[in-house]
Amino acid sequence: MSFRLLPEWAPQDAVMLTWPHKDTDWASILADVEPVYVTLCQHITQLQYVVIVAHDEQLKTHISSLLSEADVELSKVRFVVTPCNDTWARDHGPLTCSDELGRLCINDFIFNGWGNKFEAQLDNAINAKLVNELADSSNQYQAIDFVLEGGGVEINEHGTLLTTSECLLNPNRNPQHDKQSIESLLKEQLGARDFLWVAHGYLAGDDTDSHIDTLVRFAPNNTLVYVKCDDQNDEHCKSLDLMEKQLQSFRTPEGDAYKLIALPWPKAVFDDDGDRLPATYANYLIINSTVLVPVYDDAHDALALAQIQKAYPQHTVIGINCLPIIHQFGSLHCITMQLPRGFLK
Repeated sequence: MSFRLLPEWAPQDAVMLTWPHKDTDWASILADVEPVYVTLCQHITQLQYVVIVAHDEQLKTHISSLLSEADVELSKVRFVVTPCNDTWARDHGPLTCSDELGRLCINDFIFNGWGNKFEAQLDNAINAKLVNELADSSNQYQAIDFVLEGGGVEINEHGTLLTTSECLLNPNRNPQHDKQSIESLLKEQLGARDFLWVAHGYLAGDDTDSHIDTLVRFAPNNTLVYVKCDDQNDEHCKSLDLMEKQLQSFRTPEGDAYKLIALPWPKAVFDDDGDRLPATYANYLIINSTVLVPVYDDAHDALALAQIQKAYPQHTVIGINCLPIIHQFGSLHCITMQLPRGFLK
């Protein structure tokens, strides 16, 4: 029986968060960032569990206090106490596959700090600890000798895998692999049947080498949700125009065009050093019956929520202010990883 990576809208047990702490680059803005994490926990625990990775016992106690003050039901929170370098759960978290009988295989790929840009040894060890402490013993687990981040791949219910050439073919990840061997490995390990390689599109301030989850997302029924830039003076416009043309050329395995839903382009946001921050509406999180969408106090927020509602008509769509999160050059999807139904013991 073969396993296949589950689309994000498959039923979930939990969402994993790795909490920011004083020994990370978040230190100076923790007072702004932690309320976003608390808000996420408030929404998620109404529908499923939250798994929180805490750097140490002291942080676990602090988090529990924050959540209690916010009336988060602590019985819906599971903790894993283990040292961590940073908070990007999407990229160091596990990629979970299922077979036709609903049995799970938890894949633990290597996380190397997006091509050895940042120290990631502690984050790379989180999954083994998570699985040992919280995963149901009936689930398979395998550590895979291949660098791959969850933000770098999307898959739909038909087994078509969506990614960017800039990320997966970057020599800072797996220099021994070419495109053909990467596809072969992902067919074997993630059950991918077909591939869509996005060759254009980037996000200023992004350290990930163009992760797909900042640019294009799958929705059910052969739908692609993507960012579109209408400002001809914006540095992203040319590249995103080329990306849109490529998306228009993509075909399903049956030869049909994908339904395309465009997301608006938020106004440029900069930090105190004048660096542009990677604000993107594509970095949303799908949980059970709900989509949590990053918003930025921007005039386009309402349109972004409306467009995402079109893509997921059976879901409730909720905006989460993620301006504090993008100050560390990621957004809502980047700090979360869904754990499918059956993951937890």
